Amino acid sequence: MTVHWCGTGLSSVPGLRRLIRDGHAVTVWNRTLDKAQTAVGDLTDDIRVFDPTALAAAVRHGDVIVSMLPGDWHVELAQMAIDHGAHFVSSSYIAPEMRALDNAARLAGAALVNEVGLDPGIDHLMAHHLVADYRKSAAYDPENVISFKSYCGGVPKVANAFRYKFSWAPVGVLKALRSPSKSIRHYTELEIQRPWDAINRYDAPLPQPEAFEVYPNRDSLPFMAQYHFEPTWTVKEFVRGTLRLNGWAEAWADIFAEVGSADDARLNEMAADLLKQNAYAEDEADRVVLCVDLLAEKDGRPAWHKTYVMDAWGDARGTAMARLVSVPVSLAVESVLNREIAPGVSAAPHDPKLVTRWLDEVQTLAQHLMVVDHLKA
Repeated sequence: MTVHWCGTGLSSVPGLRRLIRDGHAVTVWNRTLDKAQTAVGDLTDDIRVFDPTALAAAVRHGDVIVSMLPGDWHVELAQMAIDHGAHFVSSSYIAPEMRALDNAARLAGAALVNEVGLDPGIDHLMAHHLVADYRKSAAYDPENVISFKSYCGGVPKVANAFRYKFSWAPVGVLKALRSPSKSIRHYTELEIQRPWDAINRYDAPLPQPEAFEVYPNRDSLPFMAQYHFEPTWTVKEFVRGTLRLNGWAEAWADIFAEVGSADDARLNEMAADLLKQNAYAEDEADRVVLCVDLLAEKDGRPAWHKTYVMDAWGDARGTAMARLVSVPVSLAVESVLNREIAPGVSAAPHDPKLVTRWLDEVQTLAQHLMVVDHLKA
């Protein structure tokens, strides 16, 4: 079976190199050969110019197509996988068009696995672990009041005046600011059109406690079912959001004022300017912080409260963002090849064996990863 890895951008390389080093048959497809050869040319010469017609001709039954390309390509490549009885893996959120392929994928025996990067991806694994841990605890009671918070962000390890540096496409960062969000706050569904209108403080339980600015991201509500919350549970808080350094909102005020009304041309212009001013220097360390928190309260008092907390930064292995996005993708590829993930459209697995195995691998990627039990701290 061949893994067809499409895209060797900023967040792709460590997982790709891992698969090649581990002896998997991998064909690398990229728009520019030079970039792909720089990334993995020391490990393989099976590098081809990305072209969907050529890719379709190369895919065989049981192969895996990995899309680390822009999201516009995902559905087309997933459909290609279905047509060839192959499989598909992506780190991106499941779009409605991808979800619509579920029945066809099941009939074709094709696993279309998405949301297996950092966020979404590692955060899902942590959520599944915490919910399962809570369910089997002595404190579990279906009458408890539940609060769930998941915050993730890539930030500079050494803070700059802009309070941010770009580890992925700046235009994507700007477009994300225009996406409305839904979450639950104080038992009530909260819909926010502009993320910066819902900024809160979050105190991360790191070895040295640290405060961040956080805001809701996208529509959090469907993830209650994905994380196996019971429909009868009383949910006080439920939010999946983005984490930024303190002072970020103030530093970005001029961008907020313009991004909502800017057309695509202006967005691209803004993105190019921001990247020039706030790109990571060569060998400069980035940082990723991820906190997933589950709290159960009984009669107004905490009955169970744990937080999965991760802090990672760039080192000799490369950037933290690239490791934490692409290595989970490579784990998903291996699980698909091992037939550990069922056909159909799915996100990061909730199977306890896979959750444990993948989180054990993530442990090697981060400088700090642990579960904080707040009632025993």
